[in-house]
Amino acid sequence: MSRMGRDAELIETSDPAALRAEIVRRALPGIEDVVPGARTVLVRTSPGQAPDLRWAAAWRPDEAPEQVGRELTICVRYDGPDLEDVAALAGVDVDGVVALHTGAVYTVAFTGFAPGFGYLTGLPEPLRVPRRSSPRTRVPVGAVGLAGDFTGVYPRPSPGGWQLIGRTDQTLWDAAADPPALLSPGDRVRFTPC
Repeated sequence: MSRMGRDAELIETSDPAALRAEIVRRALPGIEDVVPGARTVLVRTSPGQAPDLRWAAAWRPDEAPEQVGRELTICVRYDGPDLEDVAALAGVDVDGVVALHTGAVYTVAFTGFAPGFGYLTGLPEPLRVPRRSSPRTRVPVGAVGLAGDFTGVYPRPSPGGWQLIGRTDQTLWDAAADPPALLSPGDRVRFTPC
């Protein structure tokens, strides 16, 4: 655990989504925001009201409460430009990539990179492929990609280095909506072919 300025603590953990859920479940006074990352959870508190978080350093993910996030289904057309490359890297055919990707239930571990972009964990081992050797300067909105331990959907056009396997019409970010992001940490996501 590391102090981050006067009003925040950064806690390292193997399961940021589960630790975030536990901190939220405890409803400790003085906590203003709990932000999971890839291997950390940032806890921001009200000035002068920091609760004792030392328990979190010894907390284990197997103590996690049952998942409380929403369950969402995202329809995907599996026609991405890297689909065949991913199949070769995974040692399966294209249909095998689709079966593996649609056969898993993913958890939104954290958000970032761009508004509405969720990093989803639970990717089957064969699909844990490296990022592209050369990132694209523009990935279209709705592109479904994967890299390393994560899969996700680009909420708007942006540069990107993930392997693109499909696309969806699902809106991931709408600044006029409440909340504007479709995905929140702890939500569970299933992909289905469409």
